[in-house]
Amino acid sequence: MDKPRSPLRSWRRPLQRLAWVMVLVLAVVTVWLTNHYLTLRFTETTRNQSELRQALYAGNIISELQRAQVVPLLLSRDPSLIGALNTSDFLNTSQRLIEFRDEIGAKSVLMLDTSGRAVATTDRNQLGSNHRTAPYFVEAQRSDGTVFTLHLKENNAMEFAYSRVIRHDNQSVGVIVVEVDLAKFERQWAGISDAVLVTDSTGTVILSTEPRWRGKPVSDALAEQDAPSAIQRALEATTDWSFLPPDAYLFGEAVMRTDGRIPFQGWRITSFTAYSSIRERVNGVLALEIMAFALLLAGSFWWLSRKARSDRRVALKESAELRQLNLRLQREIAEREKAERSLEVAEQTLAQSSKLAALGEMSAAVSHELNQPLAAMRTYLAGAKLLLQRKRPEEALSSFQRIDDLIGRMGAITRQLKSYARKGEVAFEPFDLRDAVSVSLSMMEPQLRSRHVAISRNLPSEPVIIRADRLRVEQVLVNLFRNALDATRDVDEPALELILAAGDTATLTLRDNGHGIEDLENLFEPFYTTKAPGDGVGLGLAISSGIINELGGRLTARNGRAGGAVFELQLPILRQDSATAAE
Repeated sequence: MDKPRSPLRSWRRPLQRLAWVMVLVLAVVTVWLTNHYLTLRFTETTRNQSELRQALYAGNIISELQRAQVVPLLLSRDPSLIGALNTSDFLNTSQRLIEFRDEIGAKSVLMLDTSGRAVATTDRNQLGSNHRTAPYFVEAQRSDGTVFTLHLKENNAMEFAYSRVIRHDNQSVGVIVVEVDLAKFERQWAGISDAVLVTDSTGTVILSTEPRWRGKPVSDALAEQDAPSAIQRALEATTDWSFLPPDAYLFGEAVMRTDGRIPFQGWRITSFTAYSSIRERVNGVLALEIMAFALLLAGSFWWLSRKARSDRRVALKESAELRQLNLRLQREIAEREKAERSLEVAEQTLAQSSKLAALGEMSAAVSHELNQPLAAMRTYLAGAKLLLQRKRPEEALSSFQRIDDLIGRMGAITRQLKSYARKGEVAFEPFDLRDAVSVSLSMMEPQLRSRHVAISRNLPSEPVIIRADRLRVEQVLVNLFRNALDATRDVDEPALELILAAGDTATLTLRDNGHGIEDLENLFEPFYTTKAPGDGVGLGLAISSGIINELGGRLTARNGRAGGAVFELQLPILRQDSATAAE
């Protein structure tokens, strides 16, 4: 006989469902109201922060302009500059302008004569250049005071300059130009998530975190199709704002636009701030609320279903554990068999890859070390052929002797590589580092002569004795000379400077006037090269650094202040007592 249903149970289930529905409705309403309130609040906070940043940016720009505005007036009254223009003696004028530039923090200072020719400048590459049609020269000639000009250059960079006529006895004798470095603010703005631009009184963009916006009206700049780096950082936002319409859309993305005024010739500053930070902060709070309601519902379900699960838990648990254990054992056995097969294949592949890697490294090293002697031999053979055609056999014999020396050097290199592969001992001997420098330069003589490279040597009169493997030291020096020669390939007047100093260590400094080093961190990494394919494999400096380290020295590199690269090689000096003990 069936047991009658309890009246309490008959209405308990509908009451539970109603409670769950009410909790869900309460959760939806709470999340919606919280989203609305926090979005408005965080949006206002973000807008205030953007306005504060704009005020700071505008203040920095005005401060930079005001600081540079008085400089042309001061320089136009400088007696030494006026005297130089009157006497055409500009020997020390550029150095004086450099001192002024360092004191005031300007980008550059330029002094022009009445014809617009640069007679003194902080950038010596501009000496002698003509600026007759430049806006700062033309406007300065038309005005009696200091004038401000801006000009869009060919590389899409804006040039900001103050200029003023230099007068003597009421006669114009020249023009002084001070270029203001406002581009540094663009570099500072690039580190933030906002996109920032500054426009002049005509609405043309003169400063911007996106370089290609410069020189365009704001409407044209914002119509660009592909998102640049600064805008990508600023526009990582959602466009679904049902109750808060965005200020602007860029590339289909919603942004907050903030405009401000710069109290200088009608300039204005505009920034575009993404809603991503607002959305993240709001979503963080919403996630906590949703989690709280989810925990509440989960607790309710757990409490309501606890009795129903308690009766079946023990039997189901034991059965489930046995099935899981059986499945786990089967999976483990299958995974172990699969891992053993994969390990066997991996071991075979690794062994083959190791063989190929060793073969590749050895081939690259031999090719790199023999390349320079082969190039020198080709040059000497061509010279000997020309000397024989001109009936000068004695001089041709000298070239053949050099070729013979190079063949011996190649043999020594291959023997050295074989010895290195067998982990043999390195042949150390005392020798004068000056002689090694001379021999290395002699080997590079054909290339240096054909390129008309100006070489400046500063070697001490006393011997600089070190104890090392002479062949490997010369190998490092030839590689450094070859790199310096390649670095000055595009220079009109290539020049190398050698400085050898003897102190606690023997220090050899090699400077060139090339394009400098772009990546100092990876310079000595194997297979790193900036040369075109076929010109090098990127092993020279890695091998050279390893050789110097094995000899107890150090090989470093840096960029020179005046341009070009500077390599510094340091090796231990052989003291007199050490030399006596070695003998």
